[in-house]
Amino acid sequence: MGKKIAIVGFGLCGRVAALLLAKHYRLEVFDSGDAEGSGSAGSVAAAMLAPLAESVLCEQDLAEQGLESLALWPQLLALLDTQVHFQRQGTVVVAHAQDQGAMAHFQKQLKPLAGYEPEQLTAARLRQLEPELAGRFGGGLYLPSEGQLDNLGFFHHSYARLKNAGVRFHFHTQVQPLELAQQDYLAVLDCRGMGAKGELPLRGVRGEVARVVAPEVFLQRPVRLMHPRYPIYIAPKPGNRYVIGATEIESQDQRPVTVRSGLELLSAAFSVHSGFAEAHIEALQVGLRPALMDNRPSVSRQGKVLSINGLYRHGYMLAPAVVRSALAEFNTAF
Repeated sequence: MGKKIAIVGFGLCGRVAALLLAKHYRLEVFDSGDAEGSGSAGSVAAAMLAPLAESVLCEQDLAEQGLESLALWPQLLALLDTQVHFQRQGTVVVAHAQDQGAMAHFQKQLKPLAGYEPEQLTAARLRQLEPELAGRFGGGLYLPSEGQLDNLGFFHHSYARLKNAGVRFHFHTQVQPLELAQQDYLAVLDCRGMGAKGELPLRGVRGEVARVVAPEVFLQRPVRLMHPRYPIYIAPKPGNRYVIGATEIESQDQRPVTVRSGLELLSAAFSVHSGFAEAHIEALQVGLRPALMDNRPSVSRQGKVLSINGLYRHGYMLAPAVVRSALAEFNTAF
């Protein structure tokens, strides 16, 4: 444990890297925000692990990396002191009668992934998977083996685990990775996400979510609603909590959610399940996901500085595989 590594940025990638390295190295973590990562896109995300659904918008190799990450997440979560909600029960995709064209277009764009063939849902099969949707939709699409996790639980308990392991933290601290590299560190990991804009050709891709408590809704797995203008996803979390989000907005605006966006998100959720009418809104949140021009993750090195960035909208889907590959030269937990 004599060798020391600095990690700059304690969002999703920074947390994954720290968990993988903490067993073998002394770590110092620097972040311009707080311990809970409230300014990080990873704290806003729905944390869906959906390589088949996301294959519509990414290349084949990234979807396959998503499958790799699906297998790695349970190992990563096992490093924590407290269990974090994780499920792998697939995704249900539905559309209203007038939007079946959007559903057909989505299905046509799905890329082939070995062992992950989509299943066309009859009304009876939909009732078996999600009984509360059966009366509103006559069928749908089932994407097997996809999953999700409780991102807020992961953020909270990863910090607690690393703190217990003796990692030194410096929050509300602005540092430059190249300057840190001049100090006595074996390596400096740059995991700043949008904090590296200006040094990397990053753009922010806006994501908006509503977090609600819905005591009258009992969905078992993530649900995607196909719509030609505002497709949404609904991800169930522990305690009858749900994250309702739109796919993406090409904007770097960090201002709060607009009334129009909020109405569209919540109206679409209500059209999926009328129980959302009695839900309590805990938060309307905005996050900027770091993306490069090709929307692919980037791992690069400059001297002792190893940069991991550009996970775009695929953060939770890709982070374990991308970070593990980036840290291949180090001894890590898996």
